[in-house]
Amino acid sequence: MKAPSLLCGVFSFSAMTMISRVLGLARDIAISHVFGANAATDAFVIAFRIPNFMRRLFAEGSFSTAFVPVFTQVKETRSHAELRELTARVAGTLGGVLLVITALGLIFAPQLALTFAPGVLEEPDKFGLTVGLLRLTFPYLLFVSLTALAGGVLNSFHRFALPALAPVILNLCMIAGALWLAPRLHVPILALGWAVLAAGVLQLLFLLPALRGLHLLALPRWGWKHPQVRRIMHLMLPTLFGSSIAQLNLLLDTIVISLLATGSQTWMYQATRFLELPLGVFGVALGTVILPALSRHHVAEDGEGFSRALDWGLRTTLLIAVPAMCALLILAEPLVATFFQNGQYTAFDTHMTAIAIVALGVGVPAIALTRTLLPAFYSRQDTKTPVRAGVAALVVNMAFNFVFVAVLFEAWAPQELKRMPWLDGIARLPGLHLGLAIASSVSNYLQFALLWRYLKRAGVYTRQSGWIRHWLRLGIASAVMMAVLMVGVWLWPDWTTVRIATRAWHLAVLVFAASAAYVAVLFASGFRMRELHAA
Repeated sequence: MKAPSLLCGVFSFSAMTMISRVLGLARDIAISHVFGANAATDAFVIAFRIPNFMRRLFAEGSFSTAFVPVFTQVKETRSHAELRELTARVAGTLGGVLLVITALGLIFAPQLALTFAPGVLEEPDKFGLTVGLLRLTFPYLLFVSLTALAGGVLNSFHRFALPALAPVILNLCMIAGALWLAPRLHVPILALGWAVLAAGVLQLLFLLPALRGLHLLALPRWGWKHPQVRRIMHLMLPTLFGSSIAQLNLLLDTIVISLLATGSQTWMYQATRFLELPLGVFGVALGTVILPALSRHHVAEDGEGFSRALDWGLRTTLLIAVPAMCALLILAEPLVATFFQNGQYTAFDTHMTAIAIVALGVGVPAIALTRTLLPAFYSRQDTKTPVRAGVAALVVNMAFNFVFVAVLFEAWAPQELKRMPWLDGIARLPGLHLGLAIASSVSNYLQFALLWRYLKRAGVYTRQSGWIRHWLRLGIASAVMMAVLMVGVWLWPDWTTVRIATRAWHLAVLVFAASAAYVAVLFASGFRMRELHAA
C-alpha cells in the first residue's frame, strides 16, 4: 500500500474517532455532573468494565488481529464468493460462541461481580446494584463484537471512517441516559445500563448497510470446521493474552481497586478517559490502518515495504504520544477541573483523578508504541510471540499493584489506620489508586521493551535512516511546549475554585499556545509534512 493511502487512512479514522472522543468527553461530563463519584458510579464502572474488557479482548484484541490478516489473504488471493462465504461463516461462529458466553454472563452475574470486584461484597447495596447493572451491560459484548467483525471487513477495504464513527452511538446513548432517562427511574444509575444495551444493538445496525454495499452481507452460518475459520480461531487463542494485555491489566486493577476507598473506581475510570484522546484517536488509528498494510506486504513477501510501513508507524506514533504525555503531566488538574468539577463532582474528586492521570500519562508512549508494534507480529500471523511479553507485563503489573499500594499506605496512612487490619485500612485511605496507575505504566513499558526485543530478533524490521534527527526535533519541540504550559500554570495556579468559564478559557489558551509552540518548533527544526508520506 502506498504511503499516502496509509496517511489518508489514519486521517480518516482519526477524524471520525475524534468526533467519538469529543462526545465521549461530553458523556463523562454528563455522568460526573449527574452522578458524581460515589458507590453508584463505582457500581456502574465495575459493571461496564467487565463486558467492555471482554469486548476489547474479543472484538478489538484477539479477534480483530486474527481476522484481518486471514481476511486480507483471502481477499487478495481468492474470489469474492469465497470472501462472502468466509464473512458469513465467521459471523455465525463468532455470534454463536458469544451468544453462549452472554447467556452464561447473565446467569452468573453475581459470581462475575465477586470475581472482578470482591470488595463490593462488603457493601450489600452496592453489590446488588453492580449485579443489576452487569445484567444490563453484558449483552453489549455480543453486539459490539459483531460490530467489530463488520468494522474489520470495512477496514480491509480501506473504509475506515464508518467503523471509527460507530462508537459515537454509545456516547449519544449514554448522554441521553444520564440527562433524560436517569431522572425518570427509581434507581437513576440503571439508565446507564439501559443506554449501553441500546447502543450495542444500534452500532451493529449502523454498519450493516455498508457491508451490503460491498456485497458481503449474508445470513450468518455456523462454520466451526471451515478451514479459514479454524485458522482464525487458532490465531486467536494466544492473542487472548498477547494483544490485550492492557485490558487484562485494567480488569485485574478492578479487583484490587474494589478493595480501596469508595470513589476509587470512578477516579481511576475518569483518569483513563484523558488517555483516550492520544491513544484512541491516533494510537488505535495507526494500529488499525497499519495492520492491513503490513499484512499485504507480508503476503507479497515485500520485506522492504514492511520495514518502511512499520518505521513510518513508529515515527508518527511518537510525534503524537510524546507531546501528549508531556501535556498530561502538566495539565492533569486543569483538565479534570475544567471538564468534570461541576455538580456532584468535587474539588477533592478532581485532585484524586489528577494524580492518577499523571501516573498513567507517563505510560502513554509505551501503550501507543505497543499498539503499533503488535500488528508487525499479527500481520505475519505470529500470535504466539507477543504472549511472552504480555504474560510478563501482566505478572509485573499485578505484583507492583500490591507493592505500590503498600508503599503509599505506609507513607500516607495515619497511625490509627495502620493499627487496623490491612484491608480495612486501605479501604479508608483515599488516594491509593495512584499505586495502580504507577504499576500500569511500569508494566506497559516492560511490554513494549520485550516486543521490541522480539521484533529485532525476528529480523523482519530494518530501521530507516533519519531517526537521530527525528528524536532531536521531537525532544526540542516537546521541551518548548512544556515550558509554555508551565508558564501558563504558574500564571494561573488556581483551577478548583474559579468559575467554570474562567477555567475553560484559561485551558483553551494553554492548549492553543502549547500546540502552536510544538508545531512551530517542529517545523523550524526542519520537519516537513512530506516526511509523513515516507512509509
